[in-house]
Amino acid sequence: MDVSEEFLKELIKPRAEIFLEMEKYAKENHVPIMQLAGMESLIHLLSLQKPKTLLELGTAIGYSSMRIATKLTSANIVTIERDVDKANLAKNYIERGKLQDRIEVIIGDALEISNEIFKEQKFDAIFIDAAKGQYKKFFEKYAPLLNDRGVIYCDNLLLNGLSELPMSEVPRRKRTMVRNQHHFTQWLLNHPDYDTAFLPVGDGMLVSIKR
Repeated sequence: MDVSEEFLKELIKPRAEIFLEMEKYAKENHVPIMQLAGMESLIHLLSLQKPKTLLELGTAIGYSSMRIATKLTSANIVTIERDVDKANLAKNYIERGKLQDRIEVIIGDALEISNEIFKEQKFDAIFIDAAKGQYKKFFEKYAPLLNDRGVIYCDNLLLNGLSELPMSEVPRRKRTMVRNQHHFTQWLLNHPDYDTAFLPVGDGMLVSIKR
């Protein structure tokens, strides 16, 4: 059943002024942030899980991490962003939201950063929302940092509709990304160490519980 985005917005609770400002900035400057339905679903799932520590791959301007931290007031978040300008803007928003004590922004490429910077730190939840087509590499690199019975959340599996198109209709420059995302989805759904479900919310989300 197709439901309009405008109708869904009517069902979502009002957000703080700073989040409305960030949504407006993202739209005007073509910064990809989570779709509202996906964001609300993720926050609800995390509220049920109640993680104390969360690692986010793909900070952008800090929207997701701030929304999560605002709802999960006991959670500490580490988030990684490779774009320096976006990371610095995220830090500014985080400070304005008075969340700097619970959100740490690391600037760098998540695939190049050494896991040793986390020392013996483990996470109850990992949220992957970074470079599309690289999710399998992200998953394999950071899954060892997940606590037992932890959960990994992956956004953007539908790739704004590209995933459901025949490959001949996908723009040539994006075919590798789409193929990689298809492969990752099937690989994770059949992974023996994780119980994974696909949720058709927002731009598509995979939720994987460590067995």
